[in-house]
Amino acid sequence: MRVLYLYQYFSTPEMAGGTRSYEIARHLVSRGHEVHMVTSDLRGGSTTWRETDEAGIRVHWYPVANQQHDNYPKRLRAFVRFAWAAARRAASLPADVVFATSTPLTIALPAVWAARRKKVPMVFEVRDLWPEMPIAVGALRSRVSIAAARQLERFAYRNAEHIIALAPGMKEGIAATGYPSDRITVIPNMCDLHRFQVEEQQGFAFRRARPWLLDRPLVVFAGSLGFANGVDYLARLAAATRTRDPEIRFLVIGLHRGGDKIRRVARELGVLEQNFFVEPTIPKSEMPSLLSAADISTCLLLNIRELWTNSPNKVFDALAAGRPVAINHQHGWLADLIRETGCGLVLDPEDVNSAAEMLISSIRDNAWQANARIAASRLARERFNRDTLVAQWEAAVLGAVENGRTQQQPTTITVSHREAA
Repeated sequence: MRVLYLYQYFSTPEMAGGTRSYEIARHLVSRGHEVHMVTSDLRGGSTTWRETDEAGIRVHWYPVANQQHDNYPKRLRAFVRFAWAAARRAASLPADVVFATSTPLTIALPAVWAARRKKVPMVFEVRDLWPEMPIAVGALRSRVSIAAARQLERFAYRNAEHIIALAPGMKEGIAATGYPSDRITVIPNMCDLHRFQVEEQQGFAFRRARPWLLDRPLVVFAGSLGFANGVDYLARLAAATRTRDPEIRFLVIGLHRGGDKIRRVARELGVLEQNFFVEPTIPKSEMPSLLSAADISTCLLLNIRELWTNSPNKVFDALAAGRPVAINHQHGWLADLIRETGCGLVLDPEDVNSAAEMLISSIRDNAWQANARIAASRLARERFNRDTLVAQWEAAVLGAVENGRTQQQPTTITVSHREAA
């Protein structure tokens, strides 16, 4: 099978960012499939396409300025620029199926174009419910932009032979648009046991390199510091914890325009460089050492309903490393999972004093730590094992190739009341 894979933010383990697409594509190559990855090149210094071979994946990189520090209108222009270039590139590459993964939702434009030109099915992967998420956080505000985003959402779904959703709530949101639920497969983010189960010495080395840490308890956040993550919550949690247990350390790793705000909040609270530390982002290949050193890994979000359906990489990396996970949204499938299995903590998103008490009692409880680590490892091995989930992904895409219609015969979808509004 020749897979034309479109993802604007493709990363290898030597880069910062999630590697879901890398792992899926690498698996496909190992199974004898041909994979062309069309993605953006954020390094700068180039003006045209370049090609590399990444573990057998043929990667086509198009130069796009890094948009992390841009406002949403500028980012949208970059999305459209990449979509235009990717459409022309994708149309020139061999394919039996076109697979596109969002975000951004504009990735559907080159995917549909290429699929129609080649008369092959398009499979669409939904990593976040767009446009619900940007609407909820205020990135999309005008009636025109919201209407355009909903039109693009319907366009993507209508032209997809099959859809892969990363969480159960995402499947429900997609089905609410009228897309047939029996053609939606839920495949969450994955646990890479081979990469994250490392020798304890790696964690010890990480600790020894930081005199402020050494053998103290460590709570980490590693990932995007964007507005939706609300990572300043961790600074407030650190302040509440410091008055009760000043030896517990908090570490944030990541770079974004939100980093200055987090440092400012931490400085105002008197915790910066005391029990709260911020370091630059690291490649995915260094994450196992970080998590080996951690006692608890956190996944933080604003307390907004539309964000509760998420499936963040950082949760599954922590599970793969056998580390408890703490989240600060009390509803949604991840909150249910943590409560059911005991693999971590569900912290109060508003009452940081209550959250601090829960965190301290857990991190200082050796029995809780041991049981949470066992539960995390069991989940990683039995429910979110990368090898099992990648095989399910392959089966879903092969099914679309074998049984689906081409993009010249798009699915007719009934417009729901939500869309009509």
